[in-house]
Amino acid sequence: MDYRGISKWPEDERPRERLLRYGAGSLSTAHLLAIILRIGGRDKSAIQLAREVLHNFHNLKEIDDASLAEFSDIKGMGSAKVSQLKAAFELGKRLMQDSDDRTKKNRSFASSRDVYEYYGPVFFGLKKEKFLCALLDIKNSVFKDMVVSEGTLTSSLVHPREVFRYAIKEAAASVLFIHNHPSGDTSPSKDDITITKRLVETGRIVGINVLDHIIISDGRYISLMEKGYMKE
Repeated sequence: MDYRGISKWPEDERPRERLLRYGAGSLSTAHLLAIILRIGGRDKSAIQLAREVLHNFHNLKEIDDASLAEFSDIKGMGSAKVSQLKAAFELGKRLMQDSDDRTKKNRSFASSRDVYEYYGPVFFGLKKEKFLCALLDIKNSVFKDMVVSEGTLTSSLVHPREVFRYAIKEAAASVLFIHNHPSGDTSPSKDDITITKRLVETGRIVGINVLDHIIISDGRYISLMEKGYMKE
């Protein structure tokens, strides 16, 4: 096999040079990963190593979720390279969070899709469930949100009394509930439905309307209100 390192490639074909000349959007996923990895392994370039990583894990989500041990079958992927990948993924998540934070103030919602697009970055890549309560004013604009629980969602972790105590204190006109399913399946569990009904009933009692409960996964969502789970 005639192996040539990337440094011996024509300049216009080298990933870093192409990025600087044409922009990151012009590069394939393998080329972007190769830039992060910097060097390959024995008798393989950084691009060949990147392609091997993609072939092994199929997509970026699986690479992000993989542990150090799961990279051990790929020659050339030691702890340093795995750390580089993990750091790059974490920076991407923080960039998404920063972008979300800049648009949070006084954001109003007209549909469940608006809620998903607004809160999706908050849940991107999370490996455990997080349950949020968004507080809205009389114009349906969110002015604050709070973490209700983290971990596997059960009725014992979400107490309507505590949720609405905070909403009353902040003078919220209405609330939205949003949580994620790391499994990728957005179908509501029995606990999801039970919790939602309890929250809706408590909201009626205290005079704070529950607009919706959105379940988010990477790339998809469902609205429990639209699915009919919030009807009496």
